[in-house]
Amino acid sequence: MAVEYRCCGTDFFVNILIIVLLVMFAGLMSGLTLGLMSMSLVDLEVLAKSGTPNHRKHAAKILPVVKNQHLLLCTLLICNAAAMEALPIFLDSLVTAWGAILISVTLILLFGEIIPQSVCSRYGLAIGAAVASIVRVLVWICFPVAFPISKLLDFLLGHRVALFRRAELKTLVNLHGNEAGKGGELTHDETTIIAGALELSEKTAKDVMTPVSETFAIDINSNLDRELMNLIIEKGHSRIPVYYEEPTNIIGLILVNSYQFS
Repeated sequence: MAVEYRCCGTDFFVNILIIVLLVMFAGLMSGLTLGLMSMSLVDLEVLAKSGTPNHRKHAAKILPVVKNQHLLLCTLLICNAAAMEALPIFLDSLVTAWGAILISVTLILLFGEIIPQSVCSRYGLAIGAAVASIVRVLVWICFPVAFPISKLLDFLLGHRVALFRRAELKTLVNLHGNEAGKGGELTHDETTIIAGALELSEKTAKDVMTPVSETFAIDINSNLDRELMNLIIEKGHSRIPVYYEEPTNIIGLILVNSYQFS
């Protein structure tokens, strides 16, 4: 009869409810640790200013929470650890000690780690925005413990700077260029222009100049007849050098507009 009371009494269902809430809470903290901490402030600021309407709204809610990254990290880990440590206590009142350990490990691994982190890695922005107010409350609750630890981490590790270097930006643009034919938002021409602009600091005037021997130039004494005009149009240059006697003796330029002959 004692076992029946233990299995079917009010305490039994209260413990089951607490266990479910603890697993859900631990899973939320674990998922947020991955989802929020994987987003840099630069990423969030870019989304807040130039993302889609939903992304801008979500990023605006998350930014104030993520600004102090070490404080947020300490808060989420403290809450996650507290939930996982409390779980075996309530399980122990329902099953044997080894059963409590087995069940708690299974619940935490599946519902407290794998599933939440998988979901938050994909929908971290939306989930983080939805629970931003809850996270703020947790930060204040854990503040006496989390704040000193976060300050120590700030002192030892400093703040994470996630700005891209020039080479990294170039690689990112090239990746977009590779996806241009698969529905990417940037075309090949756009990625070429951006990549070229990033390379300007490494180029010299010599790199972008055409040797005089390879240029199309006109002698100043040449007649601008139909044949020469057709040749100019065929070459397609907007500026044609004009030389006197020698091609290296450039004395001016002809600005070319589009002509159409009947």
